Amino acid sequence: MSETEATTGDGVVEFYWRPGCGFCAALERNLTKLGLPFEKHDIWSDPDAAAFVRSVADGNETVPTVRVGDTSMVNPRPGQVVDAVRQHLPHLLPADAGV
Repeated sequence: MSETEATTGDGVVEFYWRPGCGFCAALERNLTKLGLPFEKHDIWSDPDAAAFVRSVADGNETVPTVRVGDTSMVNPRPGQVVDAVRQHLPHLLPADAGV
């Protein structure tokens, strides 16, 4: 997992993925199970999303990539996403998530 600082003011968890990516599907299942809301961006159908991923993944289109606040994570574990949400967007954590 690599972590890069980026800038976003959206106040949402942004989930960058592509169809057929097993790692993306696994992370999405885990985040959904935790009750964490996120906004999905398909890098194969959204050129801006693909460009963003390349900007934080050393020029590669490595997914899943997740942006939370000003932190971007390439291929993060669910716990890393939760930690970033706790730090940047704690209001998004569900009260009953047990995280």
